Amino acid sequence: MAVLKSVCVYCGSGTGENPAYKRAASDFGTALADAGVALVYGGGSVGLMGTVAKATLASGGSVTGIIPHFLEKREVMLRDVSDLIVTEDMHERKRLMFQRSDAFVALPGGIGTLEEVVEMMTWAQLGQHRKPVLLANIDGFWSPLLELLDHMRKEAFIRAETEVPYLVADRIDDVLPMLFAAVEAAPHDKVKVDVARAPYDKL
Repeated sequence: MAVLKSVCVYCGSGTGENPAYKRAASDFGTALADAGVALVYGGGSVGLMGTVAKATLASGGSVTGIIPHFLEKREVMLRDVSDLIVTEDMHERKRLMFQRSDAFVALPGGIGTLEEVVEMMTWAQLGQHRKPVLLANIDGFWSPLLELLDHMRKEAFIRAETEVPYLVADRIDDVLPMLFAAVEAAPHDKVKVDVARAPYDKL
């Protein structure tokens, strides 16, 4: 039986206009630590990235930060994490984040957050992994994306045979229970490829 040991969190390097976003990041960091689930994230100390990491650490949790060297200053690399990895480029960063995580959660963020979570959704759609991907829809932040996905279905660009698997949680309290259930139910024996080699050259 699969076990949820680590969660990769994608989120903004800013905190956004709505105070609920920062509260959600802090609450999720605390929840991860309390559940004994490690955080894997982008390695910065600013914005929601820094908030979720610092909250996890403050509650005694484990945090792995993975950051490319060219972002060390821009995202103000957090050196107090449990495990800090500096990569050569974004591809290596995302590959390691994928390898070290059992699930993926997108808190509010910008185009980088969007790109990262959609990539995980795409890989799942193409059968490259069965790890759950969850949108934390805090105060409806991801609702426009959900509307776009529904539009794609209506226009037959997402079809039954190419469905995009993802979860949606409107409350932070629901995120971990949904992930625990999804990981336990995931048919890992049906994965078709060696996902340890995140196939950037194939997708």
